[in-house]
Amino acid sequence: MLTDVQQKIASRVVAGEGGCWIWTGKQQSQSRGGYGRIRHDGRTLAAHRVSYEAFIEPIPTGLQIDHLCRNTRCVNPYHLEPVTARENTLRGDTLPAMRAAVTHCPRGHAYDEENTYVWRGMRFCKECKRAEIRTRRKRVRAERLEREK
Repeated sequence: MLTDVQQKIASRVVAGEGGCWIWTGKQQSQSRGGYGRIRHDGRTLAAHRVSYEAFIEPIPTGLQIDHLCRNTRCVNPYHLEPVTARENTLRGDTLPAMRAAVTHCPRGHAYDEENTYVWRGMRFCKECKRAEIRTRRKRVRAERLEREK
């Protein structure tokens, strides 16, 4: 027996590819992600979040819902998983996700704990930085010797 919320969700979905439940109700604009919206408890909420809570369990505080199927219109609770904001971002097709996937600097040195430092949220290669400093020191010395002649 379905609850009122589950019936409300079921009445607004159609079957999609791969088992997705495609939301046919109100949606955000595509520029805002195209997520389904549903009126529940006097508020308009994200349909995928309401679906997860109605069919599975309450979403733990501080977690977001990730669409494992990558379809933002899907409200199938078995295609949804609560994750941290960081995990959700890294799973997506975003610039931070692409940068995090890079394991070596442009010169081929590994971005590992030993060879990497972070400054203003960006990773830098220590080996390349040392090489840059050596090159700059040689240039400055050469310029100084040239001026002294």
